Amino acid sequence: MSTETTHARVTGRTVLSERRSVSQRSQFAGLYARELLRTFRNPWVLVITFVQPFMWLAFFGSSFSGASPALVQTIFHTNSYIAFLLPGVLATSMLTVGMFGSMSTIQDKRFGFMKRILLTPTTKSTVYLSKVLGSTSRGLIQIPVMILAAALFGVSFQGDPIMWAGWILGIFFLGLGMSSFFLAVTASSTDWQTPGVISNFITMPLMFASGALLPLANFPSWMQAIASVNPVSFSALLGRGIVVFGTVDWSYLGYLTLFAVGMLVVGTAVASRYLKAE
Repeated sequence: MSTETTHARVTGRTVLSERRSVSQRSQFAGLYARELLRTFRNPWVLVITFVQPFMWLAFFGSSFSGASPALVQTIFHTNSYIAFLLPGVLATSMLTVGMFGSMSTIQDKRFGFMKRILLTPTTKSTVYLSKVLGSTSRGLIQIPVMILAAALFGVSFQGDPIMWAGWILGIFFLGLGMSSFFLAVTASSTDWQTPGVISNFITMPLMFASGALLPLANFPSWMQAIASVNPVSFSALLGRGIVVFGTVDWSYLGYLTLFAVGMLVVGTAVASRYLKAE
């Protein structure tokens, strides 16, 4: 075999690899844009996305409105329970974003879109990653709405822009990790009920066994053990330190980063093997 022939084959493989890479990037961009458009074209999805966390602040946040300021200060170490609650509500709201992504995936399977897209050179991992990022982006819509709502309730915020950027990044990583988990678990499912069942099974323990709604110091030891490894706790504590006290523990952001990366890697591997077209 001549040197020219060998060089031509190697060059051909390189060009083919580059074309596939470009194709997957463009396919990912198109599928991700589709996920965003589906969100903004559905008014009911937007209404639920905005209203549900606001109701948490309005109803649950008002549960201590009749308590004395001294009692609120003793329990929550702040004069406003709503300020204490805000980071926790944003953290718990990211628990359900993966459920909507799973329902979107099942809808694509039932109506034949998934089969058509997988007949193209698009890989299963590309479809999976676009769904994960689309679900996470949908959850981030709640952040400005909730901050505005808390301000209307009279919350005064602490922290500097760098701290706030770190907190929002932490919320993003929490949503990314949870979306990766939900979509991986339901990758092979075509049952509409599966995402809701899994969400109810996972959401409640993670929400209540965390520092999102109440201080961890009041929990029994077994719940504190769960909270110590619960990503919802780390997101809530990261935001609470910034919003309430004007301080930040960057180790919480580090944990959320590892959680998101780990779930994304595992989920991509699972989806690449088990994601079904129908």
